[in-house]
Amino acid sequence: MTTLEENFPRGGTRKAHKSEKAFQQSVEQDNLFDISTEEESIKRKKSQKGPAKTKKLKIEKKEDIKPVKEKFEILRVESLCEGMRLLGCVKEVNDLELVISLPNGLQGFVQATEICDAYTKMLNEQVAQEEPLKDLVRLPELFSPGMLVRCVISSVGVTEKGKKSVKLSLNPRNVNRVLSAEALKPGMHLTGTVSSLEDHGYLVDIGVSGNRAFLPLQKAQEDSRQKNKGAKLKVGQYLNCIIEEVKGSGGVVHLSVGHSEVSTAIATEEQNWTLHNLLPGLVVKSQVQKVTPLGLTVNFLSFFTGLVDFMHLEPKKTGTYFSNQAVKACILCIHPQTRVVRLSLRPVFLQPGRSLTRLSCQHLGAVLDDVPVHGFFSKAGATFKLKDGALAFARFSHLSDSKNIFKPEIFKPGNTHKCRIIDYSPMDELALLSLRTSIIQAQYLRYYDIKPGAVVKGTVLTIKPYGMLVKVGERIRGLVPPMHLADILMKNPEKKYHIGDEVKCRVLLCDPEAKKLMMTLKKTLVESKLPAITCYADAKPSLQTHGFIFRVKDCGCIVKFYNDVQGLVPKHELSAEYIPAPETVFYPGQVVKVAVLNCEPTKERMLLSFKLLSDPEAKKEHEGGSQKKRRAVHVGQLVDVKVVEKTKEGLEVTVLPHNIPALLPVPHLSDHVANGPLLYHWLQAGDTLHRVLCLQSEGRVVLCRKPALVSAVEGGQDPKSFSEIHPGMLLIGFVKSIKDYGVFVQFPSGLSGLAPKAVVSDKFVTSTSDHFVEGQTVVAKVTNVDEEKQRMLLSLRLSDCTLGDVATTSLLLLSQGLEELQGVRSLMRNRDSVLIQTLAEMTPGMVLDLEVQEVLEDGSVVFSGGPVPGLVLKASRYHRAGQEVESGQRKKAVVLNVDMLELEVHVSLCQDLVNKKLKKLKKGSEHQATVQHLEESFAIASLVETGHLAVFSLTSHLNDTFRFESEKLQVGQGVSLTLRTTQPGVTGLLLAVEGPAAKRTMRQTRKESETVDEDEETDPTLVVGTVKKHTLSIGDMVTGTVKSIKATHVVVTLEDGVIGCIHASHILDDVPVGTSPTSKLKIGKTVTARVIGGRDVKTFKFLPISHPRFIRTIPELSVRPSELEKDGHTALNTHSVSPSEKIKQYQVGQTVTCFLKRYNVVKKWLEVEIAPDIRGRIPLLLTSLSFKVLKHPDKKFRIGQALKATVVGPDSSKAFLCLSLIGPHKLEKGEVAMGRVLKVTPNEGLTVSFPFGKFGRVSIFHLSDSYSEKPLEDFVPQKIVRCCVLSTADHMLTLSLRSSRTNPETKSKIEDPEINSMQDIKEGQLLRGYVKAVEPRGVLLSLGPSVVGVAQYSYVSRHSPSERALYSTYLPEGKLLTAKILSLNYKRKLVALSFLSSDTGKPDVLPASIGRPHLEQEERETEAERVDQRRNEEKKNQKRKEKKNQKGPEDAKRPSKEKREPRQPQVKKQGKRGRRESGSEQERVNKKQKKAGPSEEDDSGVEVYYREGEEEIEEMTALAKKKLTKPADAPRLQLSSGFMWDVGLDSLTPALPPRGESSDSEEDDTPHEATKKKSKKERALEKQKAEKQLSCIEEALRDPGRQPESADDFDRLVLSSPSSSILWLQYMAFHLQATEIEKARAVAERALKTISFREEQEKLNVWVALLNLENMYGSQESLTKVFERAVQYNEPLKVFLHLADIYTKSEKFQEAGELYNRMLKRFRLEKAVWIKYGSFLLRRGQAGASHRALQRALECLPKKEHVDVIAKFAQLEFQLGDAERARAIFENTLSTYPKRTDVWSVYIDMTIKHGSQKEVRDIFERVIHLSLAPKKMKFFFKRYLDYEKQHGTEKDVQAVKAKALEYVEAKSSVLED
Repeated sequence: MTTLEENFPRGGTRKAHKSEKAFQQSVEQDNLFDISTEEESIKRKKSQKGPAKTKKLKIEKKEDIKPVKEKFEILRVESLCEGMRLLGCVKEVNDLELVISLPNGLQGFVQATEICDAYTKMLNEQVAQEEPLKDLVRLPELFSPGMLVRCVISSVGVTEKGKKSVKLSLNPRNVNRVLSAEALKPGMHLTGTVSSLEDHGYLVDIGVSGNRAFLPLQKAQEDSRQKNKGAKLKVGQYLNCIIEEVKGSGGVVHLSVGHSEVSTAIATEEQNWTLHNLLPGLVVKSQVQKVTPLGLTVNFLSFFTGLVDFMHLEPKKTGTYFSNQAVKACILCIHPQTRVVRLSLRPVFLQPGRSLTRLSCQHLGAVLDDVPVHGFFSKAGATFKLKDGALAFARFSHLSDSKNIFKPEIFKPGNTHKCRIIDYSPMDELALLSLRTSIIQAQYLRYYDIKPGAVVKGTVLTIKPYGMLVKVGERIRGLVPPMHLADILMKNPEKKYHIGDEVKCRVLLCDPEAKKLMMTLKKTLVESKLPAITCYADAKPSLQTHGFIFRVKDCGCIVKFYNDVQGLVPKHELSAEYIPAPETVFYPGQVVKVAVLNCEPTKERMLLSFKLLSDPEAKKEHEGGSQKKRRAVHVGQLVDVKVVEKTKEGLEVTVLPHNIPALLPVPHLSDHVANGPLLYHWLQAGDTLHRVLCLQSEGRVVLCRKPALVSAVEGGQDPKSFSEIHPGMLLIGFVKSIKDYGVFVQFPSGLSGLAPKAVVSDKFVTSTSDHFVEGQTVVAKVTNVDEEKQRMLLSLRLSDCTLGDVATTSLLLLSQGLEELQGVRSLMRNRDSVLIQTLAEMTPGMVLDLEVQEVLEDGSVVFSGGPVPGLVLKASRYHRAGQEVESGQRKKAVVLNVDMLELEVHVSLCQDLVNKKLKKLKKGSEHQATVQHLEESFAIASLVETGHLAVFSLTSHLNDTFRFESEKLQVGQGVSLTLRTTQPGVTGLLLAVEGPAAKRTMRQTRKESETVDEDEETDPTLVVGTVKKHTLSIGDMVTGTVKSIKATHVVVTLEDGVIGCIHASHILDDVPVGTSPTSKLKIGKTVTARVIGGRDVKTFKFLPISHPRFIRTIPELSVRPSELEKDGHTALNTHSVSPSEKIKQYQVGQTVTCFLKRYNVVKKWLEVEIAPDIRGRIPLLLTSLSFKVLKHPDKKFRIGQALKATVVGPDSSKAFLCLSLIGPHKLEKGEVAMGRVLKVTPNEGLTVSFPFGKFGRVSIFHLSDSYSEKPLEDFVPQKIVRCCVLSTADHMLTLSLRSSRTNPETKSKIEDPEINSMQDIKEGQLLRGYVKAVEPRGVLLSLGPSVVGVAQYSYVSRHSPSERALYSTYLPEGKLLTAKILSLNYKRKLVALSFLSSDTGKPDVLPASIGRPHLEQEERETEAERVDQRRNEEKKNQKRKEKKNQKGPEDAKRPSKEKREPRQPQVKKQGKRGRRESGSEQERVNKKQKKAGPSEEDDSGVEVYYREGEEEIEEMTALAKKKLTKPADAPRLQLSSGFMWDVGLDSLTPALPPRGESSDSEEDDTPHEATKKKSKKERALEKQKAEKQLSCIEEALRDPGRQPESADDFDRLVLSSPSSSILWLQYMAFHLQATEIEKARAVAERALKTISFREEQEKLNVWVALLNLENMYGSQESLTKVFERAVQYNEPLKVFLHLADIYTKSEKFQEAGELYNRMLKRFRLEKAVWIKYGSFLLRRGQAGASHRALQRALECLPKKEHVDVIAKFAQLEFQLGDAERARAIFENTLSTYPKRTDVWSVYIDMTIKHGSQKEVRDIFERVIHLSLAPKKMKFFFKRYLDYEKQHGTEKDVQAVKAKALEYVEAKSSVLED
């Protein structure tokens, strides 16, 4: 039976008339399966017996064995044929082709045009338009090495050299051609490419005719998230897909690319695969049939048999396979003619869609000796066994040098050969070998083997204008550029070189990735014995080598070496003699010998010299004695030196390599004055310094190591003689000597000049030695040169010597200084001392745990307990930060700076620095900072927000070293810093630049007893005038003139020149709150005042009159009228009492008048003054209970303003009173106060902090009167909240944020009442709460902070889940649920709840899908009876409520996030209601209207949504009082008072004349008038007067130019012209000016009802105005609602366009973009939408998006619209985008439609507006030569003529006329003919 099965697969016997091929195939299969065991025995015998016997056996079994061998022969190029499908692996990706590795060591190529049709189309488009397409993605972005691809052989060609080349195609049209639409089945694994991106997914080309394959966006994103991090798929991208769904018999298929689905895909019999349509890459389940030494035969998909060659067995299982074994296999290839299927069992192929990881072999290029043969395959090749046991393969062509000398017998298994690894086959995981002698002996196999600087031999291939191509290896070619064909430039290289010549070259550059090889044939370079420079690291100073000149510039020559390494030879290094014009002496391509002076590998900079030691003169000097040796160091030369010893003057050094003694003075060690002594201290004998400059070579050699001077010399900015110096030049030098009359400056070349005292600085110079020190680096500007006397005058003023932007130069100086300090640290690390090494490792910002050693007299603290004993750590008195410290106490401190000379560490105990905040900082951001430490050239400050330490330079220029005392920074002072780095580097500090000095804030250093605020700024006018003594005493009357007015005091100049001061509290007796008393006095006004005290200039304390320094005090004066009248001797003598004692006189709760000095942003408090010597602080949270005020306190409180405040208590510093503007702030029960959120605890609530260290807790039940799903979502730390104190029993206050508590007067509706105990709840009540836990007994629901109810599982849901765990999933902790109270057990404190929808009226808490329903009747029968009666009562109540208020039932159902409006209890059908309702609530109300009563509509079709049935009309006219909206939902502009809904036409008041009094007062007056009888004459006069008044009013009303001034005026106007939208809009604007938003809305609604339905445009105007109003003042919800209504009643497109404009004008670009996307879907056939969208994108600067929009528009719009749209987009490009692109669009359009005169006309207009005259004339010239109708030609000639008349000359005008005449004549001659 089995043999029958093998011969005839299922489906019956074959018919006799089948083709002969098929017959042969079946015979071969039979033979194959019969012989394998015999073959094994034959092989065994072969090895045992002699050759004669073997031959005999071969003859006997010839017929049987041949088919086996044929079948198991591995693939060869010869066996490949067109149409064969194979699985390949991408080996290399180039720009225009892919190299594909095929099975059995073969290789093929895929051109870029064989990816897919869509990709080829894009390539053609790119070629046609000759510019890159934005959407076209390069092949390296679409494919990556290792990708497995299905390919089909498109051709097997032969190259010029006779080698076979396999061309492949990946195009799905070719690969999947064998499939038909009907054959597609779900689950099939196919490959395809993305052909286009659609709105909801991608169209995928799977190459099946009559089929469209679609990949949904969601499916694509699932896969691309894993692979490409969410990137979109590109056109041409190769995909492995699974068919998910087939529709319409294969017409449409849905695909999936999920990694998990693809990797597990297996081809099954159900998918009906046949031998005809079987595809490579399919994974199948198979069964081993036969096992042979050469491989296996397997049976798969029931019907088919295939082969697995030895290369594709699983390596670990080789030799263990047996018959009938089940294995998974992957189809590798199918031969289209013989139908032989080859498979692979390698695991790497059994997961489709997975890439191969191993793509190369580590010993590539290695030559191996004695490699044993493993097996030989005739005409295919041989396998060899490598040392590591791995197999390697050599193709047949690589087994010998030629076919003629090939001997098969030498490749018997076991024979050894010498071979070379030449490649690696990823498909077979085998190394590929070659035994060819030429390859084994080849110098280079790959570009990777060639290194720059190597000398190589090659053969000339061809000579082209761009250079000569040379063959270097088997597949390696190099280019010799024309410049490198010889040492000199060659005109005719073909005369010297011929094709086939062998040449010797040197590699200049090799880029293996790009396969680029550049070589030189310059003999000097090729034969040079000097070391080659192939990287900057090779260039060591004084190294000599050969290079070639690449470019000649004015500043010198650029010399190039190997591997693109280049260096500069400065002008002064070109020759011993000065060369003025280098280009006349040198030329590009010239070979030169150079010496390296200096190289910086990191910066890729190198300085070279043509002056070599090998010059004859230099040689003589070199060979001379020690005296001559010394001369070898010349001025300006850079040398390396070794430190010998330290002296007073500096470092004694020797110049290397000849050990010439020299001196390096201390000031010349650095550009930074402070760093010189530091470097001197830490450098020691034996240290080497590089790149040191020689300043003086005569006599004693003097050196300099200043970086600024060194770089000036290197850059050639160092004039050698006075002839080179011109006035205006900026030179870098150093201070040589300082005289009283000026400063002498010397330059590196030895020249020097004088900077006279007048131009040493922009500041006033008292002494030159104050400004500069000897040896200091300076920048000098030459002002005058005297060549004869060899003198020059210089300026050192900053204004003359600026080197660029101040911020940049200061940052550069700072970076250099810090770099030097790091150098010092590295010197310290080399010392043996552990202490010094520890100091070197310490960086600012480190936090240390230290022990207080002692507190010094000056208040500073010394610490011990650092990382190393003996380390001195100090915190100054300021850095104690006011902390009380004692010896032995442990403290955390942060390192500020390490003094490397004194070996001290400066630390700070400031908590802001120790606990710095982790906040992301932005580069370039500006921050307020506090100065913490000062050094000579830099300062360290801490950022106020985060506590990070930043360093900034105190100097912005080398000359900027002098500061007046007033300009010097102090520790604790505030500065504004701009960050230049956001991460602390090795220094531990952020680099920053200081902002303008105007942004500095002062700090007064004070002793503890002193009372001046640390942030106080002193008035300079007070300090200046205090030099004079005075003889005043307290009580004296004085007269003076007001000099200046400050916030809280006025400065007065008294008669004898003494400066006095009047405090704001001493100006008026009774100060009105809110006024500023100092404004009562004007500058220059004369005042009489009484002396009430004297303030000391230094301590700012008030001194008693007996104090000896009283005569030098600032007199404190008073101009209060009450004090001027009193006897002066008793006036305010209390000033002698110290302020801290005075503060004690104030009682808590006392009310005081204080004056605002300033708002401290950092500390968040108001600083106020109560009296001249009594200051106070009002914390921000105690200033108001209004969020608006707290957000912008500066708007509410003015500087100098008088405030009434309550004393809360003395401040901790005891020098200030703590005040409050909102009462005593005792935080007692019931008090409302403002606090800050400190912490948000999930599912629990908030922790709130108050001033003076008090804290409170808010439960989630007290966050709002209405619970929400996520109650804590809107709360973040530091948010200000308004709280009501519920309890003070605990140390933590209990608080509530409910508006019913914090704003009880609003009487807002409480949706979720407070539940503090079981007494607050009743049976049958519906309550909401949060799930606490799911326990065995049921679900626990928190109803209040301390009340928890339980719902047994039978009362949780009608559905019983299969697992209890599902309850926790659907009812997580914190979920908001509505429950009904079933029963209360007060004794056991049990509350039984029900969540059932029948009880709560809410949807079931569990979804129906999770389980079966409960048996309700059995489980709850008794409970139902008990509750039934209560429920009936509730229903009755509910019906009653519905009649009264139609919102009753909805209130219970409202979602928690709706805006809830407060409502008072209803009385006799009259409710009071807030105006604005949320969208969802509003909809319900509208629905209710339809049921309850007729909706009020009229012909406008506008539903008046604020009416709710006839019963409530009275309600609507009632005044909505005391309205409150939640802060989160409050509109942007709130109205302070209620308003009247006088919007109905019936309620309009008749037009009455405006009167002086109100109507009410008139009515009141009438009875009084009636009582008093009037005479006849009086009555007549009155009548006359009234008539006159009426006639005046009528006259005014008749005046057509009169503007309406009141709502009545507008009402009259709109009655007369009801359909005029302009009037209605003016009426709305009138209300908006008065910020009456609701009235404006009401007017709009009236307008929509009133304007006739025929006046569509007028109505649209009102709708647009209403949209504008909602956009500016409403919420997003109200805007959406108006928009939806507008769309309903108007032409939708117009409304959409108007809203888009509104969004754009109000800069809501995101909303506008979203709206445009909606429009493009809804109105895709409207060109106006596309044009508007294009304009919107261009205005936003999104040119790329605009171009894509145009493409999409052309795809959507009908063809007849295309030209107009293109022209309009081009017009927009001209106006808003790229004019060049606009021109290209016009040109493209006109080339297609040359006779579209309208497009020509627009093009001309645009070019006139945006182009040049030449461009305009060119277009006109083209137009007048078109063959158009005479009428149109006349139009263009006329335009041309008008243009020339306006812009051209008379000659141009005549030329146009001549052309017009010529055209007319040509036309007439044609007519005559």
